Order: sequence, then structure tokens, then C-alpha cells
Amino acid sequence: MSAALERNRPAVYDRLSPAQLREALRRMQLIRQFEEGAEQAYMRGQIHGTMHLSIGQEASAVGICAALGPDDKMTSTHRGHGHCIGKGADPKRMFAEFFGKESGYCRGRGGSMHIADVAQGNLGANGIVGGGLPIAVGAALALRQQKRPDVVVCFFGDGASNEGAFHEALNMAALWKLGVIFVCENNQYGMSTSTERSMSVANVADRAPAYDIPARIVDGNRFADVAEAAFEAVDRARAGGGPSLIESKTYRIRGHSRSDRNRYRSKAEIEDWITRDPIKMFAEELRALGILDSAEIARIQDEVAAEIAEGLAFARDSAAPDIADLLCYVYSAPIEQ
Repeated sequence: MSAALERNRPAVYDRLSPAQLREALRRMQLIRQFEEGAEQAYMRGQIHGTMHLSIGQEASAVGICAALGPDDKMTSTHRGHGHCIGKGADPKRMFAEFFGKESGYCRGRGGSMHIADVAQGNLGANGIVGGGLPIAVGAALALRQQKRPDVVVCFFGDGASNEGAFHEALNMAALWKLGVIFVCENNQYGMSTSTERSMSVANVADRAPAYDIPARIVDGNRFADVAEAAFEAVDRARAGGGPSLIESKTYRIRGHSRSDRNRYRSKAEIEDWITRDPIKMFAEELRALGILDSAEIARIQDEVAAEIAEGLAFARDSAAPDIADLLCYVYSAPIEQ
């Protein structure tokens, strides 16, 4: 590696091994190909309802999750497929959930917007805008009462920062110095309304000082920038320093949902963000630093493609829920006496 490249090597890579960086790229590819596969299945009529894709936001999800341990917790959003995979979810079971099959994470009852994987620390996605914010604070309080060192990451979008739950959650987390990392994935639009038209401040991070919470704005399309901010916030939370806010500036290439016709933004704007593809930038950086070569990067793409094909086949072949079990799992199972 040249001296110039060494100087430009992100410091956060000292905390991640080459194997971990390879896995980060693999997970970003897995998110992208998972959502592309889900989108195609939807267009073929194999998946019903709708879905909210995060194509273009992969570095944000994986960069944050790179700083988390297996026992750390997470709350997600309606645009949460990347968060699930970033935290270690199995794409086979995610596809099965999309297809409404019994082998899905929520036995086919949750669908795209409500995947939970408690074993991996994913406390659940949420179809309510801002719904995960108070849940994350409650989880962090529970961890405090149990005297556990684990932290909670709370993903939310720019639109959620205009909800009352955002302000209530930040206030209580700061008041009790809870180990919550609030992560705003600012993809510029809440449905079809731009942040310029919906916010009285330039950045979501500008709201954090009102609650004495440190905030940092990062390029959400650069894995290293996101991971560096995540490690800093997680270290602070584990040390008892309380909550932090990270605003990850990114962009969703697809519309708000599958029914979005994209009439509120220009083709030129979308194409400009496509040139800042987070997966391509990360892969090129790893190649330039000598961490991965072109052949290994291509091998990762092929591995992921095979995993996606296997996952789709698993979902198609899995059994549908029995109509007799229609009301099962709506509430927690009764405790046997």
C-alpha cells in the first residue's frame, strides 16, 4: 500500500479486521440483492401488500451494526430490511415472512414492516412512524435495571423527528442517561415531502442540543464514516455517558413504497445519488486499500446471489399457516398452570 493510501485509511478500520470488513461488504450486498429479489417477487404477484425498500442506504444500516455486539438491541422502522440483515437476520426466514409463510420470523403474520428477531437483538420493525423511539428508551431502561452493559440502537427516519415521540424519547433518555444511540437515516424525504418543506432547522441533529445530547452528522453512503460515529456513540453509552444522536445523510433510490410514482423528485436528482452508490464506493475503497481484490469482490457477489436464490426457493416451498391457527400468536402464549 502506498504512503498516500495509508494516510487516507479510515482510523475505524483499526477496530475491524479484514474478515469483518469483508463481512460488512457481504451484508451490504445481501441487503441490496435481498430487496431486489423481494421487489421482483412482488411484481410477479408472489408477495402481497406493499414494501418500503432501502436500496441506496446499505452503508447506514451495516455501518451502525458493525459497532454492535450480539447482545445489543435494536429497534427498526417500516424501511427496516437492511437493519434486520445488518444485525444478522437470516434472509431465508425474511423471505418466508414476506411470502406469509409459517417459517417466517413472525410465522407469516408480520410481513415486510413487522419483522422481529429477538434472538439477534432485533426488537422489531414498526409500521408507526416514530414508533420505535419510546420502545428503544424502555429497552435501555430495562437493561439499566438489569445492570447489563448492552446498548440499544434506535433507527428512525427524518419524518419521525417531527413526531412528539421523538422529543419525548430524547428527553427521557438524556434525563436518565440511558445507553441509546438514536440513528436518524435522513433520506431527504418523508413520503413525498422534502426535509426543506417539513423542518424548521437544517438538520435533525440540530435538535439534539436542546436535550444536551451530543450529535454527529455523517455521510450515510460511506461505511467508514457511519461506523466511526457508531463506535464513538456505542463506547460512550457503554461507559455510562448516556445517549447520542447520529444523523446519517443518505438517499433511497426507490420510491417511498411500491405505489410511489416519484413525481415529487427529478430523474436527475435520483441519477446523481446513484453515482454515490454506497456498495460501489465501499468495494472500491477496500480494493484500493488492498483489503480485497477484484476477484474476491466478485466472489462475494456470486455468494450472495446464490444465498438469495436459495432463500426465495425456501420461501416458495414453505408451508402457509393453517387457517385453524388464525388467532394464534396474536397475544403471548398463555402461561401453563
